[in-house]
Amino acid sequence: MMRSLFSGVSGLKTHQTKMDVIGNNIANVNTTAFKSSSVTFSALMSQTTQNASGPNATTGTGGINPRQIGLGVKSGAINTDISGQGSAQSTGNPFDIMITGDNFFIVSDGNSNFFTRDGSFYVDGAGNLAMTSIGYNVMGWQVDPETMEIKKDTVSALRIMSAENMTYPPESTTKAYFSGIIDKNDTDVTSSSGLIRNVNFYDALGYSYTAKLTLKATDTAGEYAFELDSIIDSKGNVLEQDFSKILGSSGVQTDNKTDFTLAKGYSLSGGVLSYNGTAVVTLSNILEAAAGDNQGALRESPGGFTADAVINGQTYTPAQQYEMAVNELAKAFGFEGSEKAFYTYWIKADTATPPAYQRHRLTADILSADIAQDATNRTLHADQREIQGATIDYDTNTGKFKGISGADNATAVTLRLSALGGEFTDITIDFETSSMYDNKGTSTIAGKNGDTKGLGTGRRLGKMTQVSIQNNGMIYAAYDNGMTRLLGQIASAEFANASGLTKEGDNLYSASTNSGEFDGIGVDVTANGGYFSTGVLEMSNVDLSAEFTSMITTQRGFQANSRIITVSDTLLEELTNLKR
Repeated sequence: MMRSLFSGVSGLKTHQTKMDVIGNNIANVNTTAFKSSSVTFSALMSQTTQNASGPNATTGTGGINPRQIGLGVKSGAINTDISGQGSAQSTGNPFDIMITGDNFFIVSDGNSNFFTRDGSFYVDGAGNLAMTSIGYNVMGWQVDPETMEIKKDTVSALRIMSAENMTYPPESTTKAYFSGIIDKNDTDVTSSSGLIRNVNFYDALGYSYTAKLTLKATDTAGEYAFELDSIIDSKGNVLEQDFSKILGSSGVQTDNKTDFTLAKGYSLSGGVLSYNGTAVVTLSNILEAAAGDNQGALRESPGGFTADAVINGQTYTPAQQYEMAVNELAKAFGFEGSEKAFYTYWIKADTATPPAYQRHRLTADILSADIAQDATNRTLHADQREIQGATIDYDTNTGKFKGISGADNATAVTLRLSALGGEFTDITIDFETSSMYDNKGTSTIAGKNGDTKGLGTGRRLGKMTQVSIQNNGMIYAAYDNGMTRLLGQIASAEFANASGLTKEGDNLYSASTNSGEFDGIGVDVTANGGYFSTGVLEMSNVDLSAEFTSMITTQRGFQANSRIITVSDTLLEELTNLKR
């Protein structure tokens, strides 16, 4: 009789436990990423009144089963439905993340790692991705500064909005190209003013500029010359580089003499050209030079200068007198072609001849020279520097781009900007994608920064405009200069027995001896088919219909066990009444 009383009591306790679990499930029906639990019952123990016996072949009797009386019930297990995926709830917050799969986010209080399915995150005052509810940092992998790829080692806090991540560094333009058609019948190209085309570029500080170039036809069919007119910054200011301006009247070489006359403060002696006084000296080799006021000294070493000059295809001789007019080098930007040891200037025919002025090219070989940037000594380097202009050749039969200055293998020239300062970079301009055809008098050629693959375009300083999180946890920042940057990757944890995790409150779990250990590194959420979804949160996986059904059965079970106690009490009462 007493056994039934205690069995009833155990039944009441067990059903009360189940009711507690049901109540907790229903209470958390709207808790983010809550995982419902369920209770399973098991028999407490049994009292054996007779052991089992086997069949007896001698007597021919059968076996007897054991006689056992159960002594109640207990809670066998309380299981958490970790694998049950909650529904998605849209929030629109880019830092709200839902995990699909059995993985967990890794968060830390600074001392210990915890695990959660709650992906309600925000960026705190230090720029770290953190839990909205308790501020624990979300853990992940950082970007290797050398490879700019994710380095999957020990997880650490993801500081995605650090000061260095808020901007993207600028980059100077290093490449440009001209693409389109040059029409030989285009009046703009054949006119004296030429066809103006612009190339935009950036310096190393991210400021934008426009290089204004003029395309003109030369006297040779299929040849067109580009000249740099000016460089204008974003505010409309024209940039100038003072490259020791050559101004003033020009010196004149006398016919068939070895005397060299310099005007205005120049002298030439023993292969050394200085700026200290006016003198007439005797040279073994004669070279025309432009004169002007300046400071410092221009030295040519060793002891001499040889020059070959060509005008209209004819060899220049001392019997011909010419005046060499060097354009002002206020804007000394150049184009660089194939390497050769000569300087190129523009000269015009002698003014004593009838007024048939025409520009020609004079080429002089340099024996040895350097240019220094100070005002006391300037040395000329023996490489090619065309102060203005680059001749672009096209095959007149096919219209195909041929090369620079007639060279079949030269496809690019260099716009010299380094003279403007350390923030400027020389720009290689490619003409290979341009061609020459009859296009009804219209040229479509245009300049673009960068090469044909989009490399070397340069960029301005970028400011962060948004942060996006990919389904594999990769975090990218977008900037208003069109660039993106990888900031890190959210790591996840997986366990052999996720139901064995210990609940710590605040939607947190910790590893237990039966869940499996966390290795400190984590795994990519996509490794086993899982993924992240942004702008949504995982809802509770509590099924109210199932919970109410369990509540009914639990209530009836509790009532039935209470009846065991009351009936047992009635029987005991009858037993005590036998004494009357």
